[in-house]
Amino acid sequence: MSERIVISPTTRQEGHAELVLEVDDEGIVTKGRYFSITPVRGLEKMLLGKAPETAPVFTQRICGVCPIPHTLASTEAVEDSLDIEPPKAAKLLRELTLAAHHVNSHAIHHFLIAQDFVPENLMKTAIESVSEIRKNAQYVVDMVAGEGIHPSDVRIGGMADNITELARKRLYTRLKQLKPKVNEHVELIISLVEEKGLPEGLGAHNQPTLATHQIYGDRTKFDLDRFTEVMPESWYDDPEIGKRACSTIPLYDGRSVEVGPRARFVEFQGFKERGVVAQHVARALEMKTALSRAIEILDELDTSAPVMADVDITGTGKLGVGAIEAPRGLDVHMAQVADGKIQFYSALVPTTWNIPTMGPATEGFHYDYAPHVIRAYDPCLSCATHVIVIDDEDKTPIKSEMVRI
Repeated sequence: MSERIVISPTTRQEGHAELVLEVDDEGIVTKGRYFSITPVRGLEKMLLGKAPETAPVFTQRICGVCPIPHTLASTEAVEDSLDIEPPKAAKLLRELTLAAHHVNSHAIHHFLIAQDFVPENLMKTAIESVSEIRKNAQYVVDMVAGEGIHPSDVRIGGMADNITELARKRLYTRLKQLKPKVNEHVELIISLVEEKGLPEGLGAHNQPTLATHQIYGDRTKFDLDRFTEVMPESWYDDPEIGKRACSTIPLYDGRSVEVGPRARFVEFQGFKERGVVAQHVARALEMKTALSRAIEILDELDTSAPVMADVDITGTGKLGVGAIEAPRGLDVHMAQVADGKIQFYSALVPTTWNIPTMGPATEGFHYDYAPHVIRAYDPCLSCATHVIVIDDEDKTPIKSEMVRI
């Protein structure tokens, strides 16, 4: 006889979500449904009729965890719509900003899951390690992009300023000195996850992966014709869940996909492992990849090169796409600019992709392990919500035009 177990809200993540599990007599999950219950954001609607420069400023407030990816995805979507090509130095500075953000964000996740994996005698060491790594990574974002949280120097057409040669040398030295600490931290996290004794195959699924670039993002690798987005009441087989869920369901080639560190390692480095342990291993290893790339950029950056292109914000109505690899996965923003105003805007954020994948990934193992599966994806529900207009009487959705492109 099956039983329904509800975990609400799920914990050690950003934002609020619910996990509804059907389990058999042995407590084995036979069906898992994960959905956002975080209130809607509505920022896309606020942007309509605004000047294109408004988009990055607004969308970086979608979420306090991923302000860097949202800024970059928004800027590149508007630039694509306006046919603007930023200078090489500006692209390098943006990539450097995102690489540092990857290191910082993954360290935050290690803090969130510390209680799952870190024994008491190592807790102080692990937390101090997270703190030192974050401090240095945020310093890079602050120096390169203007502010550590909301990067004010990322502009339509490039960057507000190049960094000075003195700043480049200081950042290079600082990140080189950070490298041994990151290597030590990564080894610690991987060893603790592998020693936890989680069941083999926990969290593995057969969904495809989706990633456009190892670190930064590449809009040419994201095919809009292969993308569809459906309302939650059309996806979940439980009408009550469909009614309460606050995020749409994005599909690629008609299927839900996995995005994030493991997906990037699968797509670009031939990574074969699957499941919870593989998620944590890939995320930890990605800290080393991102740090190495940041050092490479600082080594090759020409601090005397221009960082702004000529900008004409009139626009022709072309749908522009920005595809950025955020720490949690692919962050796609779409913008359409005509007559100097934003005519259409949509943000397809990282965790939205993983929401329909995380629930089924809990199936086949005891429900006690289900929270481990969810946390392995480092979900951030704060930005994974769309505008839904509901009937005041029965609370059913009455308007779904926001998912139409």
